Amino acid sequence: MSKIWINKAMECLKRSLEPIPHEMNEIDWKEKLSPDNKKLCQHLSAFANYPDGGFMVFGIEDNTAKLKGITKEKAEEIVLKISNLSRDSLNPAISIDHTIEKYKDIPLLFIHIKENPVKPVSVSKSIEDTYIRSGGSTRKASRQELGFMMLNSKTIHYEELYAGTLKTSSEIFDLLNFRSVLKLLDKPTPQTSDEILRWMEDEKMIKEVEENRYYILNFGALSCAYDLNQFDNLVRKSIRIIKYNGITKKETEKEQIETKGYAIGYENLINYIKALLPSNEIIRNSLRSETTIYPEIALRELIANALIHQDFTVKGAGPMIEIFNDRIEISNPGKLLPSKKVDRLIRTTPESRNEILASAFRRYGICEERGSGFEKAVSAIELYGLPPLKLEELENSFRVTMYSPKPFAKLTLHERVEACYQHCIIQYYSAGGMTNSSLRERFKLSERQRPQVSLVIKEALACHKIKPKDPNNTSMKFVEYIPFWG
Repeated sequence: MSKIWINKAMECLKRSLEPIPHEMNEIDWKEKLSPDNKKLCQHLSAFANYPDGGFMVFGIEDNTAKLKGITKEKAEEIVLKISNLSRDSLNPAISIDHTIEKYKDIPLLFIHIKENPVKPVSVSKSIEDTYIRSGGSTRKASRQELGFMMLNSKTIHYEELYAGTLKTSSEIFDLLNFRSVLKLLDKPTPQTSDEILRWMEDEKMIKEVEENRYYILNFGALSCAYDLNQFDNLVRKSIRIIKYNGITKKETEKEQIETKGYAIGYENLINYIKALLPSNEIIRNSLRSETTIYPEIALRELIANALIHQDFTVKGAGPMIEIFNDRIEISNPGKLLPSKKVDRLIRTTPESRNEILASAFRRYGICEERGSGFEKAVSAIELYGLPPLKLEELENSFRVTMYSPKPFAKLTLHERVEACYQHCIIQYYSAGGMTNSSLRERFKLSERQRPQVSLVIKEALACHKIKPKDPNNTSMKFVEYIPFWG
């Protein structure tokens, strides 16, 4: 990786040494490594809490500021010790970078301690043991300074956590199928390994903590792992597909676990599921073809939604797709976010507990634009004449059920009312309101069945699912309806 920070470090060193050597908050120079690990950790804590981080430079005599230089062997010894302390003795662990550069023709070791997005960085598990740079020296942070750091600390998402132990660049390439993601983005493969690694870091797939040493982040593994089984914390996050024989779970016909990363395996996942689903024969332009009884756009959006919105902190559970003769159930671990309600999921303000994954799925073309998933699924279901979606918040999971075709006469009263409500939402955003005519078209009914549709609307009004768009309208023939919250 290129050392884009070295110019700043050189400038800081020059200002610190010339014309008269003096201490600065951004930099600390020494001849050699102190044997006092506690003091070293305090310096690391202080620099990690400092805006834009700081630098430690080795090879300069402590008292005289004379340039003494450093050998490669001594530099490697210093880097190893500071790397270990950065990972094992600070809370949270921090990232460093290093290089040997010549200053006035004298080789010096420069170590960059990066500002940590999560603050405060403390020397122990107690935040009281936190240090800052002040007046060119390191001191313990006050309670007021701790409070300020906490207010400005970044919240780390699950996707940004480490998916395993430190890896080399070659190990990264063995574990992550980055080429498939570049193909999804329709981008050419970078020419060099350094360029590829830099792009992967920009994509939040990996994080460099020292030269040629990286952590794979959860997002990197979840999006493009060749095999999620290679990551202990993510084994149970693989997608499980079960095909049952009949309408109960009594007899399993097929079971498959998809272990590829979600993004690179998504197209194969959809094709596998489509092959398991019952199909209808249709004729277009005198040619016969097979199509599944479920709209593909609905399948794609609902499955993508389950992957994106799952609660990864729920242990031992992952996304599941269960196929029955009369329905398909798509479930994910975790209940809805507190701000969400089951009856307000269609076309609501988008919110996700996994925003990095959600954003990537949109950029990779896996799902439609932000917030349109349920709306597109419901529109497709209406076009196919299927029963309404069933949305359920269970004890520690969320499930969406899509049913196979069923004529109006066989729909339960609850299904008719729910279909009316979902249709009303779609019409509210597309045409301004629902009418008896639009609902009859949704149910694939004729003009002479208007009274039956009127009864459904009456029941939906009684259940407070819908309301008249204009409460002063006295003409029942041309009345329009909107959702109860409209």
